[in-house]
Amino acid sequence: MTGSGIRILSAGDEARLNRFLMRHADSSLFLRSNLQVAGLVDQGQPLQGTYAAALSDGEIVAVAAHFWNENLILQAPEQATELASAAARASRRRIGGLIGPHDQVTTARRGLGLMDRPTLVAEREILYALPLARLTPPLPLLDGRLACRNARAEDLDLLTDWRARYSLETLREIETAGTRQRNRETIQRYTTRGEQWVLEAEGRLVATSTFNARLADTVQIGGVWTPPDLRGCGYARAVVGGSLLAAREAGIVRAVLFTPETNHAAQRAYESLGFRPIGDYMVAVFAGD
Repeated sequence: MTGSGIRILSAGDEARLNRFLMRHADSSLFLRSNLQVAGLVDQGQPLQGTYAAALSDGEIVAVAAHFWNENLILQAPEQATELASAAARASRRRIGGLIGPHDQVTTARRGLGLMDRPTLVAEREILYALPLARLTPPLPLLDGRLACRNARAEDLDLLTDWRARYSLETLREIETAGTRQRNRETIQRYTTRGEQWVLEAEGRLVATSTFNARLADTVQIGGVWTPPDLRGCGYARAVVGGSLLAAREAGIVRAVLFTPETNHAAQRAYESLGFRPIGDYMVAVFAGD
């Protein structure tokens, strides 16, 4: 593939795409991780997507990918609308959400005529990063009062319930038989891959978090949740800190996450671990048709 213009990527374009994404590494974790795990062939399976890229002199300068779960993810410093439109046309999927740097999502949303489409969530988020050499873990993890571990098969029922409550709280998604099955499959996939984490206090599970993207050197944190009656005890901070201690021991050197700019409690928790703001992000999830 040479020249300029917008192209749908295919097998063989992985190295070219990765070179571009590495120039925007911290805001491209979903794209980089999905590319590594699932490649560029889209058969509708988990983590697979259709990628549309803008090229200049044979090199990628922007990309949008429309994934199996209807989320369209951007790393498009230019031509955000055109790329989003091209990816959606090629995938033939409904656009269920737009994700990426805040200005790019806003540009694509406006250009696609989606500004008036009802959303479940659409808020500016703060993008944070942390070199794990600077991680400051909570004391209760270090002295053994709290323990963080990978989720296990026996945790699946509880974590499926928690995922439904998390989705209701963060996305206003009401549980149905279909959403419960989807949540169960998501938790099972993360658990099988060693990316779902739980925190124990006196043998009881009190919080959970996820590596929703993972590479050889970097992880992205998501799905952080504590039941409402257990909040205010530092459990969310501890489950994130514990998962990052384990990641650091496994050779991971950097962590990234994003949280709404209105969620001051989460910001304080993450900053206490050593995270610092590096930019803006946005997740816009549209209501069903």
